[in-house]
Amino acid sequence: MIRKLLPFLFIITHLSFAQDASVFKPDSIKKTIEAKAITSSLKVDGIMNDAEWKLARPVSDFIQIEPFQGKQPSNKTEVRVLYNKHYLYFGIFARDSLGKKAIRATDFKRDFNIRQHDLVALSFDGFNDKRNAMALVTNPYGVQRDLLSFDDIYYDLDWDGLWRVRTTRTDSGWVAEMAVPWQTLRYPKTAQQTQDWGFNFYRIRRLTNEHTAFSPYPRSFRYTRMDYAGTLTNLQPPPPSTNIRVQPYVLTSFDRYRNFSNRPDDNNLKVGGEIKWAINPNAILDLTANTDFAQADADRQVNNVTRFSVFFPERRQFFLENASLFGVGIGPSDDLAGGTMRVQPFFSRRIGLDDSGNPIPIDVGGRFVYRSLKRNYGAIAMRQREVGDTPGTNYFVGRYSENFGKQNRLGGLMTVKNRPDGSNITGTIDGFFRLGESHSLNTMAVYSTSTNGGKQGFSGLAQYYYTTNQLKVWWTQSVVSKDFNPELGFVSRSDVIGTTPGIFFYNRGKWIPFKKFVRAFEPGIMTEFYHQASTGKLIERQLNLNPIWFNFQRGGYFGYLVNPTYQRLTEPFQPLGVYIGPGEYNYVRHQIYASTDPSKVISLNTEFNWGTYFDGRLNGHDIRMQLAPIPHVSVVARYNRNHFRNVGEQKTTTNVDLYSVEGRFALNPRVQLIGFYQKNSENRSQNYNIRLSWEYQPLSYIYIVFNHRGFDNLQLKQMQTEDHVIAKLSYLKQF
Repeated sequence: MIRKLLPFLFIITHLSFAQDASVFKPDSIKKTIEAKAITSSLKVDGIMNDAEWKLARPVSDFIQIEPFQGKQPSNKTEVRVLYNKHYLYFGIFARDSLGKKAIRATDFKRDFNIRQHDLVALSFDGFNDKRNAMALVTNPYGVQRDLLSFDDIYYDLDWDGLWRVRTTRTDSGWVAEMAVPWQTLRYPKTAQQTQDWGFNFYRIRRLTNEHTAFSPYPRSFRYTRMDYAGTLTNLQPPPPSTNIRVQPYVLTSFDRYRNFSNRPDDNNLKVGGEIKWAINPNAILDLTANTDFAQADADRQVNNVTRFSVFFPERRQFFLENASLFGVGIGPSDDLAGGTMRVQPFFSRRIGLDDSGNPIPIDVGGRFVYRSLKRNYGAIAMRQREVGDTPGTNYFVGRYSENFGKQNRLGGLMTVKNRPDGSNITGTIDGFFRLGESHSLNTMAVYSTSTNGGKQGFSGLAQYYYTTNQLKVWWTQSVVSKDFNPELGFVSRSDVIGTTPGIFFYNRGKWIPFKKFVRAFEPGIMTEFYHQASTGKLIERQLNLNPIWFNFQRGGYFGYLVNPTYQRLTEPFQPLGVYIGPGEYNYVRHQIYASTDPSKVISLNTEFNWGTYFDGRLNGHDIRMQLAPIPHVSVVARYNRNHFRNVGEQKTTTNVDLYSVEGRFALNPRVQLIGFYQKNSENRSQNYNIRLSWEYQPLSYIYIVFNHRGFDNLQLKQMQTEDHVIAKLSYLKQF
């Protein structure tokens, strides 16, 4: 089957080169926006009535990215830039002919979902290397989102910068005022008095799903692709100086356990904190002691019926910062392109968490990161405390990468997990190559060894992408040996050779029906072939055919997929308690995905699947509804069901249901009450988490958290429950 696909994908890729004109090259003459120096300080209140704003020339010549690349925006955006010796100020007026009636925002969550909000975004390239970007984003209610981007492929989405924004909404649009401390920004120390930075500005008007930018770029890319950025000129930032951020905390907690042996109720008083030292514009040192993650968002349960391990994202702030430097790996992209195989030599959730996601105390740790135009390197060292049967463990991660050419990189990664009974070590060599505006290649080779068992393993991967405004073509090739075991990493499956080519078509021709409602027709083919590495035999084949996929003008979508699948089980498989024995299976699954406009007061997101499944049938649905009458109140209800019929050796027929409700209630972006509840019929588990958060000054918090977890222990034949009440105060001071 692979041989049959090769000519097809070759022809498609060959034809796609003729369409490269849609991916235009960066303009050699950069658009500019000039910053004006002031000596006074501005009152950041979202009104822009300070006289100093009249000194700055507004820039408003924006260009559409979506839906009509290169056209003029339907509503103008004006941007002004000022600065003094402490702050870089931005004044933004997002004009709108409908005024406040057009504004869309569904919640006050920091790092909000950009598909649900009006927003404006700034991206900075202070070193002018056209590779690294710092992005600051806000919505019409002053909710913050910020991130770091590297080569527009690696992202630190949960990086939190120290900056201030206030907004107002009027009958002619909305206004945002931002004050960004120079200490938050990254730029070189030079002898030149004036600096010019790479800069872009991006806006989404959610009502019409229109995207515009100050400096245009192909719509298949992002606003953090800094080789397409414009220039922010006439900056005179102060020389980078000592920049130390201290964030101590004090915490008190009460833990109660029921039907757990050797786990009595407990009270704790805990003190700890973190220090961040920006040694210079390129180097940052983070130190942590008695590390605590009580405020981190809790994991949601997932009912998994695939043979792949579920990948739960990191949610703890200390590990989220600069994660992209250490985040070497290959996996599916946001739109599922690239295939489902995922290999990461380093996965930070292996530190301070057990296999069930329960916390294990971290005594002390540190992270050093250096980034520059030519090279990047860093290290992480952590000490995990001994708890019960888990011995004290030392962790080390080292990373080095060298940049060369326009956007190419070669690097290495080493991880060490050391326990009294031995060490697990991995070594990685990786490379990323930007072969043109549309072509990229990501490669990786990993070796693992364990001193206590003597087993050694290998994993090698290569992932090619070709992306234009009309096509996305990929080919991911992977091999994971039987004994590959990165104990500080994540691998979705072992003893496998994976081949996952695919293609998406992006069609916007006049022939598309219902153009008033349909923006694009985007069918695709996603194929996956897996052979057992130790025997060479085919063990899985999926032909994911996606003949129907419509993206609607207002942000919704509708798609249909059919998945002819072959599975050769070499060992038993037990999804959600249903036992399926070894053997060969052929079956066909069908899936429908649909979503309404996610920015509306009421939005619906659904998935229906049905068809044969191994030796029986499986029908399922996942329905998610959000109610957000005002941004201060957002409630999400979700219902997931898997109905097995005559599946497995015992011809099991059963329903497995997962219910969940999440709520977010906010006085403003800084005072919020967040909670969720989940009930799973598989083991009668009931979990809920309630968290009150008050950001009483930037990045300083008071938290009150209540967490409950209960489930049936089948071995003990009784319900086990645990309850945790936590109060935490943190304070951030920047010097």
